[in-house]
Amino acid sequence: MAQSPNGPTSFQAVMLFDGSCGICTRTAHWVRAHDSSRRIQVLPSQTPGLMERYGLTREQVDRSAWLMEVDGDRLDDAAALNQIFRIIGDRWAWLAAPYAVPPVRWAEEHVYRWIADHRTMLARWGTVPECERPGARCG
Repeated sequence: MAQSPNGPTSFQAVMLFDGSCGICTRTAHWVRAHDSSRRIQVLPSQTPGLMERYGLTREQVDRSAWLMEVDGDRLDDAAALNQIFRIIGDRWAWLAAPYAVPPVRWAEEHVYRWIADHRTMLARWGTVPECERPGARCG
């Protein structure tokens, strides 16, 4: 079982994303909407106690999305997103297959890093960040 901020859950993994980022929030909403079996718990990295629970620094969670798996694996960047496709399965797992090819993996990682590094400039294509919404549990 994965660990949520409130203890053990039946999730296979926990996705941490930047809740102050519109593009990141849009990605989180996509994961929630397409994970029909609720295998992944999706939480903003600003959730109180979450970084400490997973041993991550503010710098790490501000730089990348993270996927914390039940077996202890910690993935970030494009690797995390591809593993999310695999976990969700159904009709989405095929999207992760090309990541196994080194040139594709390299390209995906570079594209991920460019988008992550420029996400404030690209914010107009995002949505209202999760941590700016009423009732958000962000610290």
